[in-house]
Amino acid sequence: MRIVVTGGAGFIGSNLVDSLLEEGHTVTVVDNLSTGKFDNLMGVKEAAKENRFSFLHIDIRDDAMLAAFKGKEQDAVIHLAAQPDVRVSVKNPVMDADVNVLGTINVLKMAADNGVKRFINTSSGGCVYGEPESIPVSEEAPRRPDSPYGVSKLVAEEYIRYFERTYGISCSTLALANVYGPRQNAFGEAGVVAIFIGKILAGEECTIFGNGEQTRDFVYVDDVVDAYRAALSRGDGEFMNIGTGLQTSVNELYQGIADIMDWEEAAAYAPARDGELDHIALDAGRAGKVLKWKPRTSLQDGLSRTVDWYRQNLRR
Repeated sequence: MRIVVTGGAGFIGSNLVDSLLEEGHTVTVVDNLSTGKFDNLMGVKEAAKENRFSFLHIDIRDDAMLAAFKGKEQDAVIHLAAQPDVRVSVKNPVMDADVNVLGTINVLKMAADNGVKRFINTSSGGCVYGEPESIPVSEEAPRRPDSPYGVSKLVAEEYIRYFERTYGISCSTLALANVYGPRQNAFGEAGVVAIFIGKILAGEECTIFGNGEQTRDFVYVDDVVDAYRAALSRGDGEFMNIGTGLQTSVNELYQGIADIMDWEEAAAYAPARDGELDHIALDAGRAGKVLKWKPRTSLQDGLSRTVDWYRQNLRR
């Protein structure tokens, strides 16, 4: 297949692109490099020699996005590009909506106008639901986002359904739990696993916001990549959770990483941050039925692999 991956130089995107290229697909990556890095794309050299890889340094809101589609007969789009930070969305909801709503519409319209048959969208499996009534959360649960980021993802989903009905483009959405693994930014504001590992490797104190008893559903990036690959051929019209269904507190997560890394220092605590949920975990039963997908990697194994990768690759 010929596939456009927006946000393909980011954490999840780069892992996905390498996997798609290994399978023999032709991939066009669109990324403005605001958070992604071209160096994340580790498996592209041979594919580029075979004319199976191209990179466009473009913002998804820009009319220049058309270069990803015009005359290229793309088969599918995997849309990962986003403003992904809850705290940024609280501080600047206009920018958040500009990227996550208008940017998504721009990509959708260009895909539909240029004959793309398949569009796979990315949503947040925590933020679109808000604080859940019961856990794990299924797709039938009310969607009551508690942050502008969650609202923008919910609005984008409505546009996706409109384009599906009006233009006949086959769309599906993967609502992701907290994804972790190699290539996540250890020096950013989001991605607690990478941040903890980066701090410990630097011999620095880790900070937990809130009391640490808030829980998240941590899913390993290789398992998430498997879900996107499955969605290329299955799941038309579906909104599907991608997670483990298991809750892990931030305190438990920190201790698990500390144990793997033989780190004995206690974490510091700071006030909780606006817009963040207390508890979340996702029921991925629909993805199991539709995509034949389930998470394969335990948290212990995933953390061990992630720590090993950062020990070998982390550079400030």
